[in-house]
Amino acid sequence: MRAIFLILFSTLAASAAQAADLSVAVSDNAGKPVQFAVVTWTPSGGATIPAAMKSASYVMAQKNVQFTPFVLAVPVGATVSFPNQDRVNHHVYSFSPTMPFQLPLYGKGQTRTVTFTKAGTDALGCNIHDSMSAYVRIVSTPYFATTAADGKIVLKGLPEGAGSLKVWHPLMDAPDHETVRAFTAGKANAPQAFSVKVRARMTQNGSY
Repeated sequence: MRAIFLILFSTLAASAAQAADLSVAVSDNAGKPVQFAVVTWTPSGGATIPAAMKSASYVMAQKNVQFTPFVLAVPVGATVSFPNQDRVNHHVYSFSPTMPFQLPLYGKGQTRTVTFTKAGTDALGCNIHDSMSAYVRIVSTPYFATTAADGKIVLKGLPEGAGSLKVWHPLMDAPDHETVRAFTAGKANAPQAFSVKVRARMTQNGSY
């Protein structure tokens, strides 16, 4: 029994030693932090998305006649809730080829859901309010995060090995709105920084 415990402990310790976090900072050409950039790391051989990650809670709300958050990153297979927290009705839709859908008119306190089964991007709109826009970014790796107002994220527990590090933003001035670099994860990962060109975002009240 003791031998089995020691083997299990050694295996867990080895697994922990082979995984390390990675800090990434995203800024624009003027050095200002970029919010809502989705950062992913994908191992060269691909990665399995845990069932618990797929079944986690993902929410794209309608509040103050806008979508929140502006960008929501989810893994392939995740179900996203679209609650209406406004006093007015909304009709949420996406014509994006990744996952087109329609959520016909529904009112305050009501929720609709969509399960995203294909990696890519869904641009969202509202048939009633043309100023409403947002994006769901569907990723095929468990190693992803969305930058906060400071433009920074931490990817947790990257296993050792070669892979690709990608930054995507819906307003990035680049092919497919993304930039990619090769990155080999190790036992200790040096922080990574990206400088990208991002167009200004017009909000509902007309400010940038």
